[in-house]
Formats: sequence, structure tokens, C-alpha cells
Amino acid sequence: MRTICVGAGPAGLYFGILTKLRDPDARVTVLERNSEGVTYGWGVTFFEDVLDSLYAGDPVSAAEIQRSAASWGEQVVWLGNEPVAHLGGYGWAIGRHHLLKLLAERATELGVEIHYDHLVDAESVHGQFADADLVLAADGVNSLLRQQFTDEFGTTIDFARNRYIWLGTTKVFTAFTYAFERTEAGWIWFYAYPFDTSTTTFIAECGPSTWEGLGFDRLAPEESRAELERIFVRHLDVHPLLLHTEEQGSSPWLNFAWVTNRSWYHGNVVLAGDAAHTTHFSIGAGTRLAIDDVLALNRQLQAYGGTPQNVPAALKDYQRERVASVGASQREARYSAEWLEQVESYTALDPTRFSYALGTRFIGSPAPAGVPWLKHQATQLSVGRRARGIVDAGRRRHRAQQRLGRGTNALLSYRRP
Repeated sequence: MRTICVGAGPAGLYFGILTKLRDPDARVTVLERNSEGVTYGWGVTFFEDVLDSLYAGDPVSAAEIQRSAASWGEQVVWLGNEPVAHLGGYGWAIGRHHLLKLLAERATELGVEIHYDHLVDAESVHGQFADADLVLAADGVNSLLRQQFTDEFGTTIDFARNRYIWLGTTKVFTAFTYAFERTEAGWIWFYAYPFDTSTTTFIAECGPSTWEGLGFDRLAPEESRAELERIFVRHLDVHPLLLHTEEQGSSPWLNFAWVTNRSWYHGNVVLAGDAAHTTHFSIGAGTRLAIDDVLALNRQLQAYGGTPQNVPAALKDYQRERVASVGASQREARYSAEWLEQVESYTALDPTRFSYALGTRFIGSPAPAGVPWLKHQATQLSVGRRARGIVDAGRRRHRAQQRLGRGTNALLSYRRP
């Protein structure tokens, strides 16, 4: 079976890995528009569910990813000059560049061909892809392949109201950090999480009136960076913020793009990851959904025997399965984005109540009540955080043992080519 993956992001590379594990004789090619080693974004955050999915699909690459990832065991919330508030939870992050390197190396080991500097256009779809049994469009939110069939996919793109900018910093935050600062133009905030021993992802966000009031609509990228360093100086400890490259254009500020598609496949072309759907970055679900997309696609292809004649049936069931699952995450992401668009209505709350609202924004930010509220209050105390840390550590060990049990045979039998 001949498979072409357009896009050498997590979805495209991981589907190449899964395809070769399912059928070592399959011919798999990954095509990437950018040069090798060129990627955008800083750290990719993930949680237990992503590790579960990775170990289920390929324990070999999963172990490499987990070994290379940074982790945090707490979330903290700063609201202006108020005392810090605490949220529970833990997670991991890995540099996007390093993640793609690990996946590309694993895919190449298994026999996947990866071609960089390869732009996919209409002629490619109708010419170069003529012999393909399956074409995976995993080339991101601005998918060029999806744009070739916009009407057939029924693509809709809307934009969120807030503005955001994706940066890095050499300040290594030891906890997942939210910090909200009041300025003369309104509130602005950042999310920060470490992804290696020397770098932290740093995403700043604000409403449109604040964005314009602070002059970001007129500032060049370096000027925006310097202004953000001034605003968040007490959190950065004299460390600089980092822009990715000048290739981001005159303004690296963005409005989040909500991408939905009425159909996830057309003929033998199928969508996955951000090409199929987007979820607001504030819930950190993009990588999980992309990986789960291609796991589901691979599972359906396997269920139908992995033969070219059964591809249409597999794609139909793939869409049915993933639309329902992704829909739940998209609803959470909408709640989160809308809460942040109205954040100034919550900033008069005390830090404990504000952080509770922030932590429950995925489900509509319910009023403080019941066991969840009591647990949150307990987390504000050092003894409560220690107890929660002990529980989290036990949960991590248990999940790790479960994953190891599922992946041991594959790891023991693995020999590098």
C-alpha cells in the first residue's frame, strides 16, 4: 500500500511510524514544505493521556520522548501584586524541534522516506500523488493540501478575539506559571512552562483593546519583545524573551484560528491534526488530538485489513470516531478561550477564587462549592500541596507501571536497524 503524508509534524511523522509498524512492506513518504530542522513553536506540552497514547502506538519512540521531556509538578497563578495562588496538576513538555527530530529518526529507522523543501500544490495532488492509495493531510492549520479541496471538506475558519504571541525565555520556570498583570491599557497575561534545562515556552495574551492601547499594533517584533520584558520584568528575573525568527513577518502577534471541517476526507485524502481541527492553545490539547487522530486512523485501516480497496470504509469510520471525540475537546477549548476573553470580569476576585475560576474554565467556571472547592482551598496551604504531591507521585508511578507493562515486550524485542 502506497501512503503519502503531507507535513512532517507530529501527526505526519507518527502516522508514518504507525503505518510501517502495521505493514513493514508499505511504501510511506512524508513531504515537508520547510527545510530540515526548521520548525515554529517552542515547547510542546503533554500529560498522562498523551504518554498513554504514545506507548500504545510505539513504545520505542514513546520512551525516547519521555526521557527527553522536562516536567513540572505544580501550577501557580499570579494576579497582579496579590500573593501567589496554587493549582494542582503535573505534566511534561518537550521542545518541538527535538520532538520532531526523535520522530523523524524513528520513522527513518523503520523505512519511511522523508523529503524536506517539498511544497505541495494542486499539480502534486493530481500528478505526483496519482499512485497513492492514501494521502494524509497533516500540514497544519494553514494546510495547503486542505485548501485544494476547501469546498469538498467544507472548511470553516473563524478567529478568536484575543491576540497572542508565542515566545521563549531563558528563565526556566519550575512550575507551569500563569501571570496576569494590570497595565494602563488593561490586563495582559502569560503562560509559561519549561521544556528543557535552559528554555521555557512563554505565551503572552491580551484582549484587542489592551493590545492596541499598549501599541502592539504598531510595534515591530523586537519592540514588542522589549515591551513585554518591561511588563513582566518581575517574573523574568532579568532573563530575556526570545523571538523565533524574523521570518514571522512584521508582527508575530496572532488571532487564534478555529478550524473545523464538515468532512474529514475527500476521495483518498484524509485530514488529521490542526488541518482537521484546532483547539485553543490554552488547554494544551493540540498534540494529544493529533496523535490520537493518527492512532484512530491506523486502527481503522488495520480493522479493514490495510488494503487499498477498503480505504474508503476505513476513512468513513475514522471520521465517525474522531468527530465525536474531538468535539468534546473543542467545547472545552471554546469555554477556555471565552473565559480568557472576559478575564477582566474576574480580576476583582481574590487570588484563591480567581485561580479556581481559571482552573475550572474548561467546564464553564462553576461557582466555588463542594469537594473541588475544598481541595482547591487545601492546595493553598503548604501541607495541602505536600499531600497532593504525594498523591500525584503515586498516580504517576501507577500509570508508568501500566505503560511499562504494555510496552515491555516491544521494548525488549526492539533492535535498532
